[in-house]
Amino acid sequence: MKRTLSALGIVLLIVASYAVGRWQSLHRAGEKVNSRRVLYWIDPMHPDYKSDKPGLAPDCGMELEPVYADQATLAVSTAPVSDGAVGIDVDKQQLFGIRVAAVEKTSGSEKIRVLGRVVPEDTRVYRITSGSEGFIRETYNDSVGELAKKDQKLATAYLGETLAVASGFLAATAGVPGAAGKDGNRTMTYPGAVNKQGVSSVQGYADRLRNLGLSDAQIKQMAESHQLPETVDVVSPADGFILARNITAGQHFDRSMEFYRIADLSKVWIVAEIFGSEVRDFRPGTVARVTLPDEGRSLSARVSNTLPEVDPVTRTLKLRLEADNPGFSLRPDMFVNVELPVRVTPELTVPLDAVIDSGREQRVFVERSTGIFEPRQVETGRRLSDRVEIVRGLAEGERVVSAGTFLVDSESRLRSNNHTPEKQQPRDKAAPKSNGKPRLAVQVGQVKDPACGMMIDPKKAVAARNTLNRDGATYYFCSERCKQNFTREPEHYLALNPPQRRP
Repeated sequence: MKRTLSALGIVLLIVASYAVGRWQSLHRAGEKVNSRRVLYWIDPMHPDYKSDKPGLAPDCGMELEPVYADQATLAVSTAPVSDGAVGIDVDKQQLFGIRVAAVEKTSGSEKIRVLGRVVPEDTRVYRITSGSEGFIRETYNDSVGELAKKDQKLATAYLGETLAVASGFLAATAGVPGAAGKDGNRTMTYPGAVNKQGVSSVQGYADRLRNLGLSDAQIKQMAESHQLPETVDVVSPADGFILARNITAGQHFDRSMEFYRIADLSKVWIVAEIFGSEVRDFRPGTVARVTLPDEGRSLSARVSNTLPEVDPVTRTLKLRLEADNPGFSLRPDMFVNVELPVRVTPELTVPLDAVIDSGREQRVFVERSTGIFEPRQVETGRRLSDRVEIVRGLAEGERVVSAGTFLVDSESRLRSNNHTPEKQQPRDKAAPKSNGKPRLAVQVGQVKDPACGMMIDPKKAVAARNTLNRDGATYYFCSERCKQNFTREPEHYLALNPPQRRP
């Protein structure tokens, strides 16, 4: 009895094991069947086109290829891409740190920093010259760099013509009523007034004395004392620094010789070099911040205008700014840092790391579809902090690689090198023949459809009878439609998509 029960138990155990194994086998088979389930159909030439049912591609009439469930994860990385394009699945993007960002319009204010040079204002530079021949008797505290006050005596000079003109001036003032009044204004002029002997007016003599180099202060002193001056006093016409000194005591000089050059530095110009494209950003009245590198001080300056001359070497324009100079901290030929605010209008921008600049061109990688990135040449504008303006090549809303760009670029170059088409033979030379028949344009691997440019399998084209012999070469087409298009305009398509040919 016990043996019977044991045998029955063993049989039941065997049956149960077989049932479990059978169930697991059927379950795995079911999973396998489900994994081969078709998710959608795609155009093999343009993977972006998807259809929920089989059929023909709308562009070239090729049959749509199915994408199965077990191929879904590989669809991104194995889908055909154009020259230079790269397919990277989402997991690898996260692993390599590749990120994308949208092309968008940004605005705001930025600051442009340029180097400026301090120069005196032209209207505040005074040149003291001689009005006649003579010689210098003495000089007084007239070294270059000295600060001279208005009417400060810098030198005394003898001019032979001075005595004759001064004598006429004294005679004229003696005969003009009011010219020697108690108010001290001995050089007061009266238009048309003359003395009793008919000598020229006081105004005429005063102008001749000024032309010889006498200052108004010395003319006034001569009228008050009614004495001829022994020498001409060379005085400073304004408060300013002596920039140049060309005389010494005892030196003889000719007419129109420059004695001194004096500059009033209470206000100065700052000249900065800018590019022509930046002129629009710096309108007159724009307030800039000027920093003295050695002292760490800063002050404000105002843009006056942009000079029209272009530097023949640097091809830049000169921007002129006006600045007050309290304490004379800004000195001629000093270099300063100029910080100019720029108001940026809304422009298309991308992250700075998205642009690859090879020197000859700039390009970005645009996300054509999920995981597919294609290179595109762009034209960049100004740099705005961590973004750069895109003048041409992108549209708002497109997505570009913003991190890991150099990894994508390296992969793109490798793909382009591996798919570089071989040189085309001259069309006037027929391809060699074998057994009296023209040889194939490409015998091994894929060939290019001359109508649509797609790389196809020549065996499939032969099987579908989508071939054409022309000028000693055989051309292969992905569909009957492409073959018909090529037949109608062969020269047009051959110019657009030269076929690969091998001897």
